[in-house]
Formats: sequence, structure tokens, C-alpha cells
Amino acid sequence: MLDDRLEFPRGFAAHAAPLGLRDSGDDFAVVFSRIPASSAGVFTRSLFAGPSVTLSRGRAKSGKARAIAVVAKNANVANGDQGMRDAAELSVLVGSGIGVDPDEIVVASTGVIGRPYPMALIRSGLAKLRSAPFESGPTDVAKAMMTTDTVLKVSEQTVGNARVLGVAKGVGMIEPDMATMLAFVFTDAEAEPALLDRLWRRATDETFNCLSVDTDTSTSDTAVVLANGAAGPVSEAKLGVALREVCRDLTIQLARDGEGATKLITVTASGAADDRQARRIAKAVVNSPLVKTAVHGADPNWGRVAMAIGKCYDEPGIDPDRVEIYFGDLQAYPARPGPEGLSALATVMKADHVDITVELANGEASATVYGCDLSAEYVHINADYTT
Repeated sequence: MLDDRLEFPRGFAAHAAPLGLRDSGDDFAVVFSRIPASSAGVFTRSLFAGPSVTLSRGRAKSGKARAIAVVAKNANVANGDQGMRDAAELSVLVGSGIGVDPDEIVVASTGVIGRPYPMALIRSGLAKLRSAPFESGPTDVAKAMMTTDTVLKVSEQTVGNARVLGVAKGVGMIEPDMATMLAFVFTDAEAEPALLDRLWRRATDETFNCLSVDTDTSTSDTAVVLANGAAGPVSEAKLGVALREVCRDLTIQLARDGEGATKLITVTASGAADDRQARRIAKAVVNSPLVKTAVHGADPNWGRVAMAIGKCYDEPGIDPDRVEIYFGDLQAYPARPGPEGLSALATVMKADHVDITVELANGEASATVYGCDLSAEYVHINADYTT
């Protein structure tokens, strides 16, 4: 259970508010550092990347961004020049309200594609920002970011005298390729931009880029970290670990809350020739609709995992006669369990976390990826998403 009293790290302030984009509740949030900060970010590589991504890439890369503003229920994607003008105006309105240069503000949007911002509502709402109380906590911000999410996603770690805290949203249209998924991490640790960028890229590559709910890369994927140094310097190694742990925890939360999901699936491919091969094989398994539905129904049809591996026919050095497949501790291949073994396998698959391991016997590399099962509810949610 998340603690509503949880606070942002030192030097950060936040405000969540309703602009009227959803029927009720907050749909806008801004978090900013009261002092200068370092920044780093990774973003979607979608050809249809939204104006928020286009604007924010350079701002995060500058290493000097100190604020993040999020609009929910509207992605502001595929709206042409007007969409870009609206995103730029949003930056100006937020900057005016918090006293931060618009070029130091990362903006993010999430929701339906192809709908212009309701700028009259946004202007009216953000006009109140200058006098607003900046007393919102991480849970308030996480809630304001939600679309079809069913739970808030917040995680934190301590590192020396500093804290690392992250919030995220996302349940569908998720297979980050940067990196609809948004993740923002705030720390009062001191880290100059080049170091922060290096640590952040490693953290996101090992976590968010190992996540897949439905193989669809969003037009709005954004993952940004801000570090304001209010707690002073910390160990580089320990900060890197803390960033990865916060991102990994958020990744698991995102996978568990996948649209219609009832189970978390983790797939580890070990004994691969290199990291790329390991991740490709693991992703082939976790992304397979047939594997996902078998896990959902606890159907001990382990052959679907073999099928998913077999799709990667152009991967060198993989010999089916040397491959091993496990569900938990139970070997499904080459053991090929009989009736009693299949019954035991079905029991493993009834758990709310199904862990699949593929041993390739082709090298020393390994990768773990995160996903969820595929249920009828996923179809219902997305068949009626805009209606």
C-alpha cells in the first residue's frame, strides 16, 4: 500500500490539478526543482512521435532541464503544426506559472492519438498555477498521469544521504523502443549531466527496454531523470544501482498492470551468444500471443515456448537439441513431461507470477524481460477505447 505522505526528494515541489480533460479527477501534474538540476532522458523512436517528445528530447539532452509537466487523456499526436504550437504554448504557460524557463521544462502527454489539445481548458487551468499550492506528493502525481491504469506506480530507494524516487504510468501500447509509457525519476543526489546520462541510459536499457505488454511502441514514450544535488555527492556506483532498482521496480509494476493482465510473466534467456541474442529470444517468448494466452489459462502447453524460440530462425548457433525450457524449477523441454508432470506444470502456471527460463547453450550472455498474460479483458478495453 502506497503511503500518501510520501514526499519528493529535497528541493522538488509538485502540483497536480484537474484541467477538465477527464470527467473527474486530476489530469495535469508538474514537478520541478526549486534549484538548478541536471537532466537526462530517453524517448520513443516512433516515426509518429508527438510534439511533446520532439520538444523534450533537446531539453533533456541539454542536461539542464529542471521541470516535468504531464497532461493525461490527450497524447497530442498527429495534429500537425497546430500540435507543435500547442505543446510549445503549454511549456510557456507552465513556465510562467512556476517561474522556470520553458526551455528547462520537459513536457509529456498521454492519451488518445489525433485529438488536439483543448487549449481553452488548458489555458484556463494553468492560469491558476502561479498561485497554486505546490504541496502534491508522488502518489498525487502518479494518479494524475493515469489513463487506463488501475494502480498508482511509485518506487523509491535511498543512496547515502540522498533519495531516488520514481513515478510511472502505462498499461497498454507498451514495448518501449528508446527507450503509452511515461516514467520520471527525481533525486536530490548530485550528478553532473554526462554522468547522469550514462547511468540513466544503462538503467532504462536494462529495465524499461526489457518490458513488453503488447509489442506496440507508443508515440509518446518518455523516461526522464532530474538530479538537483540538494543532498550532495554520492557514490557513482551506488547511484547507478539505485536508479536501476527504481526503474526495475516500476517496470514490474507496469507489467503487472498491463491492460487486462492477471499475471506477471518474466522470461530469462541464458547461455546466449551475446546480449542482443538473449534479449531477442526472451522478447520472442514474452511477446507471443500463444504463450501469453497459455499462461492466462494455466495451460501447460510448453510447446508454445519452443515455437516462439523457433521463430528466431536466423539466430546463429542455436541448436534445438541443446535448448532447455523451464517453468519455475520444472523442466518442460527436453524432459517432455507426462500427465503427472503436465499437472505439476499447470499448477506452476496458475500462480500470479510465471517465470520462464530458456537455456540456449550458445554462450555466456543472458537477459530478463517482463510482460503479462493476454486476457479477454485486454480485447474489451481496446475495442472500446475511444467509445
